[in-house]
Amino acid sequence: MYTVGDYLLDRLHELGIEEIFGVPGDYNLQFLDQIISRKDMKWVGNANELNASYMADGYARTKKAAAFLTTFGVGELSAVNGLAGSYAENLPVVEIVGSPTSKVQNEGKFVHHTLADGDFKHFMKMHEPVTAARTLLTAENATVEIDRVLSALLKERKPVYINLPVDVAAAKAEKPSLPLKKENPTSNTSDQEILNKIQESLKNAKKPIVITGHEIISFGLEKTVTQFISKTKLPITTLNFGKSSVDEALPSFLGIYNGKLSEPNLKEFVESADFILMLGVKLTDSSTGAFTHHLNENKMISLNIDEGKIFNESIQNFDFESLISSLLDLSEIEYKGKYIDKKQENFVPSNALLSQDRLWQAVENFTQSNETIVAEQGTSFFGASSIFLKPKSHFIGQPLWGSIGYTFPAALGSQIADKESRHLLFIGDGSLQLTVQELGLAIREKINPICFIINNDGYTVEREIHGPNQSYNDIPMWNYSKLPESFGATEDRVVSKIVRTENEFVSVMKEAQADPNRMYWIELILAKEDAPKVLKKMGKLFAEQNKS
Repeated sequence: MYTVGDYLLDRLHELGIEEIFGVPGDYNLQFLDQIISRKDMKWVGNANELNASYMADGYARTKKAAAFLTTFGVGELSAVNGLAGSYAENLPVVEIVGSPTSKVQNEGKFVHHTLADGDFKHFMKMHEPVTAARTLLTAENATVEIDRVLSALLKERKPVYINLPVDVAAAKAEKPSLPLKKENPTSNTSDQEILNKIQESLKNAKKPIVITGHEIISFGLEKTVTQFISKTKLPITTLNFGKSSVDEALPSFLGIYNGKLSEPNLKEFVESADFILMLGVKLTDSSTGAFTHHLNENKMISLNIDEGKIFNESIQNFDFESLISSLLDLSEIEYKGKYIDKKQENFVPSNALLSQDRLWQAVENFTQSNETIVAEQGTSFFGASSIFLKPKSHFIGQPLWGSIGYTFPAALGSQIADKESRHLLFIGDGSLQLTVQELGLAIREKINPICFIINNDGYTVEREIHGPNQSYNDIPMWNYSKLPESFGATEDRVVSKIVRTENEFVSVMKEAQADPNRMYWIELILAKEDAPKVLKKMGKLFAEQNKS
């Protein structure tokens, strides 16, 4: 018999989802049976629900949609933090919550995982601020409601919530007869009119600049933007919140703009532009040097998922995805001006102890094409976001939500989604301690990223903002290189190393890149007080911001 559970899984597969993350619980076990019985879908069980939500987020950044499954109450609330990060950074993640039977809910019985008050809608209400759409499925409304919330997912590129009672998952349903449709906006400012203004402005500009952000990645429009820039040769920059939204190997890619913290020649080039085309950008504190950017909105056309501005006049109800794709249709635009000299240094390793500045120079020199850099919010993010990526490379960070520990599960989720792009994770010791449980999953699933654990004895990013010598920025010292063995790894699955010098780093980097069939777990020993220069400057700006 074809069921509601089958219908939901068919729709998820239609979105490109081939793995579902999560944790089993008694209210989702029967639905789990349906998942594992399919040949086109795989269950990936996590150590906890928070990690499952992080893994789904990483998967969605690469596959452009993801799903995870929890049980009612205790499970779904454990995942809310991860779901909020996906909402903040525009990631299309489906949370499926297995819940008690419809009869139990309708009768308000005091069953486990509830607040014993007979109200089964508390937790769905808690999800309202961090989801684009929510539904409690019944046997009667299930197929219509599944399509409604998944259409919202496609349109808004934000998480959705599906409450799936045990009996509803097993209820009879009809197979979908038509593909899912994204609800398109009814335009009151025609897309063609916007395109005409962009074309006119680019043709007339002497010093144009294109700035792209994270929403380009959310819609999977990186290749479109890269083709547009290749065709027009327009100078382009991105914020760190949107890094890899264009191929950084392009000659006209200038680097990362970050307000006051930008390279001086890049800052001057961007801020003196006579026309700015801003695509999918959200101006946050950590991506604008704590709001020290100077971008003239009177010379700007900006387009976002849900709003836009043409020379400081608001526009709404346009199709963001369609507009970005239509940029390829613009004609008679070819930039013939100058670019800036890029600051790229050749790295020659020595036997000196590894430092933050030298680490990121080495990473820039020795990363390869088609790799994915995943950088934890801290020293790793502020170091890695400033490097130039090789062709066809990707970058994952979480600069807006900034939940520490996020990147280890996210890197695993993204690596599962794209097995052809070797993932290089850079994560601090303090962050790793939050989510290291998924090391067991990585070993079991034979996931082979290269993991660099920066052991600098505590929360360095927090020390740069406040309390450099305060005990609350200290953490327990672990024997990080022994963790894979503790989680059951053998040398044929995981190679564990400790690195202290520049020569050692370059040697193990090359070894790991040449050995794609094993995970590399590399502990980098760095000084407690060492941090990238950009982070030191940002820490001072954040400290001042926290006083205002």
